[in-house]
Amino acid sequence: MFQYQRQILAGLFACMLAALSAGSAHALPDGIEISGETRMRYESLSGQFRAGGSGGDQALFFRTLIHARAETGPAIIGLELQDSRGYLTDSGSPITTGFVNPLDILQLYAEIDAPALQTGWEGQLRLGRQTVSIGSKRQIERISYANVIKSYTGLHYESASASGDEFHAIAIVPIARRPSDRASIDDNRLSGDEEQWNRLIWGLHYRNADAFGPALDDVMAELFVYGLEENDSDSFQTPDRHYVGPGFRFYRAPQTRRFDFDIEGVWRFGRRRASSNPADTRNLDVSATMFLSYFGYTFDAPWQPRLALEYYWASGDEDPNDDRFDQYERLFGSRRTDLNNTSIHGPLTPANLSAPGIRLEVVPSARSDARIAWSAASLASATDSWVIARLRDPSGQSGDFIGHTIDGRFRYQLIPDQLELEIGASALLPGEFAENAPASPRPDRTLFGYVQLGLSF
Repeated sequence: MFQYQRQILAGLFACMLAALSAGSAHALPDGIEISGETRMRYESLSGQFRAGGSGGDQALFFRTLIHARAETGPAIIGLELQDSRGYLTDSGSPITTGFVNPLDILQLYAEIDAPALQTGWEGQLRLGRQTVSIGSKRQIERISYANVIKSYTGLHYESASASGDEFHAIAIVPIARRPSDRASIDDNRLSGDEEQWNRLIWGLHYRNADAFGPALDDVMAELFVYGLEENDSDSFQTPDRHYVGPGFRFYRAPQTRRFDFDIEGVWRFGRRRASSNPADTRNLDVSATMFLSYFGYTFDAPWQPRLALEYYWASGDEDPNDDRFDQYERLFGSRRTDLNNTSIHGPLTPANLSAPGIRLEVVPSARSDARIAWSAASLASATDSWVIARLRDPSGQSGDFIGHTIDGRFRYQLIPDQLELEIGASALLPGEFAENAPASPRPDRTLFGYVQLGLSF
């Protein structure tokens, strides 16, 4: 128990240090900026839905970020440290390097001016270890809710116009977080993260901020293509995925007394192996799709209520015995904003999913906001996996309805732009597949809740 007390004291000390740093920022030398955050979150779950799970679960997570930027004349040099730790978990907790990554370098990069895409635009090139978020963040994102943020090494070119148009080009490799064995993760052991040089992510992404002009005002259009090229290495085995994924997006931001929408689709094709086993040498043809649509309206009323209808589709693999792999996989993008509270919960992900739903968002005050969402989640293919739960019935006889999900969140800024309290809750009411699939723990229901306190400086 003393280790938890020490960590709490360390977190409180970091909060004090952050407050002092914010109050004395003027004392920093010219051209140097320091920012960051420290955050504590307690989570509790009742009713396991993952294969082999039983009983409940809990976790206490801490994350601290320190980001320094220095202007050196021709370049801006950036360094960001991340310290992410977890406590109170047990052998049944789904804890991975996505939850725990003690002190390491999240970003170490140089930013330089680069030739612009065209006249009237500005260009910038970032080189080195970095986080990446582009567009809707469904293809690649700097995750905010997760206890560990993903980073990459390589280059990110961005060109932007004064009117909000953007062009991005990336060529990056993921960072493998270390250590990765369960015993070391449970003990919060330190070990340097490493680049996965055998895995290349590339992408081209263009955004037109006002694609249709007066005919349909404030509608943004995006065209993009992302790819993944990976091969086995001595330290990391992969399914040898070689993917290309072109896609599009049309988006109109919410505004009072106006309809809004968000429509995004991707077709991914290529090849991969069925598993990461080096002995698996059979290539499978890949053809997978993702489609998401939101249609909402914001009312001119107290709390500015926005009501939206939603639908999320991600294809599944129809036949586990053929020479094809048709499941759409979530690789490096987000899922929490669209689907559910994640961490030790998070039953839904954009893979083998068909989920219509409805969402209500409100803004009670300038310092608070809240949302609640419901969806009816099914497998896109009854013979493919419920990916997060690691459950599958290749015969398809267990049905395809995962269940009803309810997801909510409330945020309140105790000190505007500095200290924020966040409370969230979720429920999963199991359907026929969750009840009948082989190895399912068959919960009556799954309930999840968390409370989080974060200080930014």
